[in-house]
Amino acid sequence: MTASSGLRICFVCLGNICRSPAAAAVFAQQAGTAGLPVTVDSAGTSRYHLGEPAHPNSRAEAARRGVAIDHHRARQFTPDDFARFDLVVAMDGANERDLRQLAPDDGAREKIVLLRSFERPPTADLDVPDPWGLPPSAYVEMFDVVEAACEGLVADVATR
Repeated sequence: MTASSGLRICFVCLGNICRSPAAAAVFAQQAGTAGLPVTVDSAGTSRYHLGEPAHPNSRAEAARRGVAIDHHRARQFTPDDFARFDLVVAMDGANERDLRQLAPDDGAREKIVLLRSFERPPTADLDVPDPWGLPPSAYVEMFDVVEAACEGLVADVATR
C-alpha cells in the first residue's frame, strides 16, 4: 500500500493483476504530482490470481509510461476493507455489483464508485476494458482509459 495519510482509496478489478494495480499506480502518481495526501491500494473481487504479481503487460505498459506499479501480490477485497478505505473504486459494473453484495451496510455501499464516472468529458461506457488474455495493445487502451479517468478522480479528490 502506498501510504501518505489523507484519503484512503482502494482500486478494485476482478483478479487484481491488470486494471486495479494499473489504476492504483496511475492515480498515486497523479495525486502525488498534484500534492494530494492519499493512501492507495488495490484488490480483486475474485480469488483467481491470489499471490500473483501484476500482469507482465501491465508492468511493461506502466514502465513505458514512466509509472511505477508498487504492487507486490494480488489479494482479494474483503468486507473488512470497507472500514480501511474511504473510497472503493471499481473498474467495471460487474466489480461494482460484487462489491455492493459484499458490503456489510449502506455506509460501505456509499463508498463504491466506478472509476470512469470521473472521466471528463463523461463517457457512456463506464467500464474500464479488461485486457487480460488480450494482446499488449489492449493494455495500451486500458492505460489510456485509466489515465483519463484518474485525472478526473484527482480533480474530485482535490475538492474534498
